[in-house]
Amino acid sequence: MSARESFAYLSVGLALTWLSGCGGPPPPVPSANAHARMLEALDGIRIDAPFENTFFGTAERDRGEQRLASLPTSGFESERFGLHCMLSHRHLSLGNGEAAVGHLNRAIESLPSVRGKVRPDMEMILQLQLGVAYLRQGETENCVHCNNGESCLIPIQAGGIHEKQDGSKKAIECLTELLKQQPDNATAIWLLNVAYMTIGGYPSDVPDLFLIPPERFDGPPDFPRFSNVAKDLGLDSFGLCGGAIVEDFDGDGLLDVMVSNWDTGASLQLFLNAGADKFVDASDVAGLAGLYGGLNILQADYDNDGDYDVLVLRGAWLGDVGTRYPNSLLQNDGRGHFTDVTFDAGLGDRHYPTQTAGWADFDNDGDLDLFVGNEKYPCQLFENSGDGRFKDVAEQAGVENKVRSGQFGFGFTKGVTWGDYDGDRFPDLYLSNNGEPNRLYRNNGNKTFTDVAAKLGVDKPLRAFPTWFWDFNNDGILDIYASAYWAEARYFAADFLGHQHEAEKDHLYQGDGKGGFREVGEQCQIAHVTLPMGSNFGDLNNDGYLDFYLGTGYPAFEGLMPNRMYLNQGGMNFIDVTYSGGFGHLQKGHGVAFGDFDNDGDQDVFIEMGGAYQADGFANALFENPGFGNHWLKIRLVGRQSNRTGVGARIKAVINEEGQQRSIYKWVGSGGSFGANPVSRQEIGLAGATTIEELEILWPTTNLTQRFQQVAADQCIEIVEGESEFRHLPDNPLPRAH
Repeated sequence: MSARESFAYLSVGLALTWLSGCGGPPPPVPSANAHARMLEALDGIRIDAPFENTFFGTAERDRGEQRLASLPTSGFESERFGLHCMLSHRHLSLGNGEAAVGHLNRAIESLPSVRGKVRPDMEMILQLQLGVAYLRQGETENCVHCNNGESCLIPIQAGGIHEKQDGSKKAIECLTELLKQQPDNATAIWLLNVAYMTIGGYPSDVPDLFLIPPERFDGPPDFPRFSNVAKDLGLDSFGLCGGAIVEDFDGDGLLDVMVSNWDTGASLQLFLNAGADKFVDASDVAGLAGLYGGLNILQADYDNDGDYDVLVLRGAWLGDVGTRYPNSLLQNDGRGHFTDVTFDAGLGDRHYPTQTAGWADFDNDGDLDLFVGNEKYPCQLFENSGDGRFKDVAEQAGVENKVRSGQFGFGFTKGVTWGDYDGDRFPDLYLSNNGEPNRLYRNNGNKTFTDVAAKLGVDKPLRAFPTWFWDFNNDGILDIYASAYWAEARYFAADFLGHQHEAEKDHLYQGDGKGGFREVGEQCQIAHVTLPMGSNFGDLNNDGYLDFYLGTGYPAFEGLMPNRMYLNQGGMNFIDVTYSGGFGHLQKGHGVAFGDFDNDGDQDVFIEMGGAYQADGFANALFENPGFGNHWLKIRLVGRQSNRTGVGARIKAVINEEGQQRSIYKWVGSGGSFGANPVSRQEIGLAGATTIEELEILWPTTNLTQRFQQVAADQCIEIVEGESEFRHLPDNPLPRAH
């Protein structure tokens, strides 16, 4: 039986299992009216965005230009100065670089007329902004218009060096002038070194006083470089910030890619894996046309029919305007065609600004429920009724995320992750908040939750963003990663350069096996200012220990900093392999996903790129794993009484490595809180072991533990809840040699 035939056989088998009663009643037939209603709502948002969306709006620019033109030639100096500053920002964000530079120069020229009326350091601020505007012009002319696999990878070299260098050279002039007056300006030092890199002048031409030593960009010499092959495979779609899902959406055994774009006029995109180094844009035939926007997306089999549906999250960062932006639940027909069922499913009654959510079976009844984390509005916990509809039970459950101060209001939720930290089989809920303490809601097992974050000491950082549960040290106990998000380049630059700063650093809470945690970020060498937005974790070198990748940045154009990759060192600490591995992309990173795209046994890394403003788009990247020679196992779980795809189940693989026995743990889910790894297959690194001595699956709903002995490595298997034997798939679909 061929690889493709074996997966087709598997798909038929799953369908027959469903027909025989596994997974509950058949899913409801989607309503055409619900889909049309969503398309109409999103089209209305697209039309209104220029007038009400602070990131895409042109109305403020137009009013500003009109007011500036109406001012008399003398007088009104303060207003004129303010208009030039505002208009420089609006033009730059809309992609009018030349106009932005013009307004900045006029603002600088008019500074003498407003002395004493503006900040004393305003000249330095404007000088930095002028340097940034020139630097962005250079990026647009080179990295955007002439993008290649080496573009914007720091340290910039070879194919990443700009052919058109005028923008970078002018940026160097501005930044050098600024540093003459503020020689300790960390942001300017960082950007100056980057600008010199883009013209091939680093390190030789950088003034000694401001040179970042080249060894700062070193890494482990034996760590291989991953190549950005997105352009070669047809995955380098261009857009603004958004989410990413890697999943087998059409059931052919190959991992596909779906990306979103928060641009209110950009539809979701689906790229189907056609094998043989090729992805095909199937967005239109998948029914995604007109499904605009979405800062984050994640998948789940909410209707227990054996395929993967998609949740689209909208409205984040937009305040009250975000209450107009509905989320979308897209039902998959099993062949990779989607219908919006949001309004039929009961998820469209209220719209709150959000970009984070998580699926879990919180009540252990065999179907997946949904928690949506909202910004300054009550969070929502949607209980799955099992018939295709949901009911919001957040208030009764006690998880609306009300502020702790006693004042009326709700937290600014930026990250959501589920995990059974206390081992009672009921998933608990961790929320990261921006500006409020984080929350750890312990599941009481009776559809209510208790916040124990402060008691357990896991409520920081106070300005947080992505977060996740994982077992980074393979002790069988869940740990928590909680990032810090002090959104200014000066904090990143100061931390990178070793300067003093007041910003919080990323946190890592290690579970103690008794329901408690201790913070080990410094000990594990991940306590840095990274400013992550998108993020996820996986196993780069198949050693059985989880590594992680951070997509970094913030909306402003000076937020130009490398995305960061950390390699796990046997569960003891992490080392930064950003630069040696070729992961240090300078453009803003969002949805991250680890998955074996080419079915060669190791995990590749996809990241959705692009910023918040219309002028800050970029091409997505796929970093191909060169291979480390270790072994692996892929498992597809099929729940019968537990949810169909086994979300929340725990996998334990006992291996013997050089005479020492150790265990590798994996909890089934899509990974971090911004980006989605595949759920259809659990990809587990086995280091040098060719055999798993014992493979164990713990199912949360039934508390059933299945054990299998002497399982061979380097294969794909399917395990059905309650069956004594696993199903072996004889071939790995369409393997590709390096």
